[in-house]
Amino acid sequence: MRKMVLSLLVHNRAGVTSRISGLFSRRGYNMDSITGGVTENPDITRITVVVHGEEEILEQVIKQLDKIEDVIEIEELKPELSVCRELILVRVAVNEIQRPEVVSVADIFRANVVDVSKESLMIELTGNKSKLDAFLELLRGYEILGIARTGMTGLCRGSVIKD
Repeated sequence: MRKMVLSLLVHNRAGVTSRISGLFSRRGYNMDSITGGVTENPDITRITVVVHGEEEILEQVIKQLDKIEDVIEIEELKPELSVCRELILVRVAVNEIQRPEVVSVADIFRANVVDVSKESLMIELTGNKSKLDAFLELLRGYEILGIARTGMTGLCRGSVIKD
């Protein structure tokens, strides 16, 4: 089994994300994550899909996605040729003693405290999956009140000139 990250450029039309996710459910493929947002061109959306599977399944995923009318381009984001990141928000219950401890852990990971209340902190962190998982592991000793993860997104490195 191998993990594949696909970057799709699609027409920014109603129902495109539904058609893409519907393809996965109809075929019995499992997505690890799906994210999307408009590009520098408001008529085009970039959708990043992360999927695990055997090589023949991954090939089928690409072939089936390519058949969707609104899909303009499909590109595999290989780790050595791309930058991929995920965002996580974590709300942690803290008292007066725990607050500096949790802030110290956040500082080590270059995370940002984005909300503070008397009883909790909300921390924002971006990075690859292993960095985010390591951060969460260090917070396991505290009461985690909520976690929100965006899923992976990414772009190819450098300037790529296509024919």
